[in-house]
Amino acid sequence: MDSVEVVPLSLIHTVWPDVEKFLKDGLSFCEGDYTVEQAKVYITKGEWMLVVAVSENKLIKGAAAVQIYNLPNDRVAYITTIGGKGIVSRESFAKLKTLLKSFGATKIQGAARESIARFWRRFDFIERYKIVEVKI
Repeated sequence: MDSVEVVPLSLIHTVWPDVEKFLKDGLSFCEGDYTVEQAKVYITKGEWMLVVAVSENKLIKGAAAVQIYNLPNDRVAYITTIGGKGIVSRESFAKLKTLLKSFGATKIQGAARESIARFWRRFDFIERYKIVEVKI
């Protein structure tokens, strides 16, 4: 059975070649908010967690960068980027929820384009609001 794990800070550089593509794929839709290099900085500083889906034979099948922060009524696990089929299956998502709950998270959030929002509805996500912007 596959597992979903947080990568310790001391091992980030060791696994980076195996996770970079997964994170970069997710960031390709963020309209330049973050580059994969900037994500690496946040992860290596410990501001974001690197979560991986690992197969029984220890191959990384997906990765996510997660920022945890507190609101007055919730502790939010905000998924900044996620990629790889191994981390978005029903089984792995259940494990991801359990993992994030162990860090005190009471809800999971993330910004998503319409097609991905439809996908995540399979996992009981709801659309709370749309984000629009204009550069000034």
